[in-house]
Amino acid sequence: MKKPTVYDCSIIELPKIENRAGNITPIHGQLNIPFDIARVFYSYDIPGGEARGAHAHKECHQFLVAASGSYEVVLDDGVNKRTVLLNRPFYGLHIPPGIWASEQGFSSGSICLVLASHNYDEADYIRDYDDFIMYKINEDSSVVRCAE
Repeated sequence: MKKPTVYDCSIIELPKIENRAGNITPIHGQLNIPFDIARVFYSYDIPGGEARGAHAHKECHQFLVAASGSYEVVLDDGVNKRTVLLNRPFYGLHIPPGIWASEQGFSSGSICLVLASHNYDEADYIRDYDDFIMYKINEDSSVVRCAE
């Protein structure tokens, strides 16, 4: 089974229904994003320049949208790093499980909207970077053991 890399994290353009009274962007699981949506949450009132996130998931997919303002997402698969700027409410970033992600450089008044494939489960989180690296090594070693 292929382990996700930062290059599996994809920017997805969402539909935008334009109207002179304001625009609407609908999001449907399995239609606009590649998973069913089990949970929605958002971060706001983040002081400008502050960082958030800094964790990985074992099973949960996430889809991040800058509903307002902008911020960067630093992606890390244990080998490669990639930084993505989110600054339009009709673009989102799909982050599969097994990717360390942290959000940084929030503009003042930013809102980070997150759609998740799973309900909250603390056991699914990897919150320590060294633990994440060990998790990735153990994933890789299970592949190596098969070849030995």
